[in-house]
Amino acid sequence: MKELELKMQGKIKRLTNTTFKFDERIKEGWFSAVYFLKTREIVKEFRPNTNVTMQFFQKEHAVLCGTDEVIALIKEFAEEPEKLEIHSLKDGDKISPFETVLTVSGAYQSFGYLEGLIDGILSRRTSVATNVYNVVKAAGLSGIQKPVIFMGDRDDHFTQQSGDGYAAFIGGSSAQATHAMNEWWGKEGMGTMPHALIQLFDGDIVAATKAYHAKFPNDELMVLVDYNNDCITDALKVAREFGPTLKAVRIDTSRTMIDQYFLRHQELLGTFDPRGVNPKLVFALREALDNEGYNHVKIVVTGGFNEERISEFEKQNVPVDLYGVGSSLLKINIGFTGDNVLLNGEPEAKAGRKYRPNPRLEKVE
Repeated sequence: MKELELKMQGKIKRLTNTTFKFDERIKEGWFSAVYFLKTREIVKEFRPNTNVTMQFFQKEHAVLCGTDEVIALIKEFAEEPEKLEIHSLKDGDKISPFETVLTVSGAYQSFGYLEGLIDGILSRRTSVATNVYNVVKAAGLSGIQKPVIFMGDRDDHFTQQSGDGYAAFIGGSSAQATHAMNEWWGKEGMGTMPHALIQLFDGDIVAATKAYHAKFPNDELMVLVDYNNDCITDALKVAREFGPTLKAVRIDTSRTMIDQYFLRHQELLGTFDPRGVNPKLVFALREALDNEGYNHVKIVVTGGFNEERISEFEKQNVPVDLYGVGSSLLKINIGFTGDNVLLNGEPEAKAGRKYRPNPRLEKVE
């Protein structure tokens, strides 16, 4: 069983390097800024018995993520980590601007060179978790909480998928697009058909769907219906063919395209932006499905969705059942800072910074 599953059951307290599988070159300082490495060598020679308290914070209202990873990093690569004292909040905690989320106390030469790595881990994981949290919150503005699928596989380097998927899970996403995104929490990727499958069947959406269903009969059948830029026509084609077996249709119309429905109903044009996946298209699709008795078929929307756009859909009660979101969730917009704020137990920090105790921190054993 995966370590995160055990954590969720309360059998372990923090994730470890069993989950994270750090690059061993961290120990050599390969990923640390050179000035930290030089400082470590100077301190070893000139101030070997100096202890510091390093404090980490950021400047937004956010959902914290990356603390387990940071603690595992310190325990794996600090010199004599058992002599360090660590206090930390937990992944998933809501945090405020300038709130201390982590302190590490001990010999500087033991852990100081990890400062930049700690900042980077907390920045990326917290940014993704917070972005997802805000999108999930937006997806419930209508009073009904809509699921959000994390679809960030094509928006960043593939090596980031496991950590980003975990952060998205902490933020509240319902499912992830790849197996790698689920690695740290023991699930599998979720998805059905891409445009490529329909293309391979000469644009015949019914033929492509028949092949999909024949190969994966146990999957809940969700069909992508914008390949021919005629969402309503193609959605009705597959609904008539598969009836109750069809569980959902997905619209992914490009923001540079206008669906054929509006070209057939030009009287609708002129009062709204008809490009891409827009509210009027979703309302029209819902009405068309319902008029033929396919009330059970859910509508999934993807393609450039973010917190603002989802909020607009929800405020208009657009009949979306599930949102798929990618690139907007991967914006790194939260930066963490690590400061040495105590020297041998006494206040000593650069101007503008000081030790800020936080009673919410818990001691890490």
